[in-house]
Amino acid sequence: MSRLFWRRAPRTVVRGIRGATTVDGDDAPSILSATRELLQAIVARNAIEPEDIASALFTVTPDLTAEFPAAAARSLGWTRVPLLNFTEIGVPGRLGMCVRVLIHVNISRAQTEMVHVYLREAVTLRPDLGATSPQ
Repeated sequence: MSRLFWRRAPRTVVRGIRGATTVDGDDAPSILSATRELLQAIVARNAIEPEDIASALFTVTPDLTAEFPAAAARSLGWTRVPLLNFTEIGVPGRLGMCVRVLIHVNISRAQTEMVHVYLREAVTLRPDLGATSPQ
């Protein structure tokens, strides 16, 4: 008598993907351009679609006030994704002109497979997470 062994389908869980970049100036075009570049890199390196994204939280350092980084996500078609913007704590001597994001994705991959993306001057923030910059 043979036994049937069923393979369990990979389960979908919520994972977090971090990223950060710096901005050349406190103006809307600079903030939007740098944020779009960051989001496009995260999406490409993690092979995710807007439908996979549960939510995204954006922060900016206190020296960035000209635009919400979430507006860049909307311009990329993230129209149904819940997005929030926050201001980082202004710790003296820390990296300024910085946009950070935490994206929550519904995915069946392990947390160790998530690629965290740090661009421009932000590569110094989290080298332990496999910080990467554009090629």
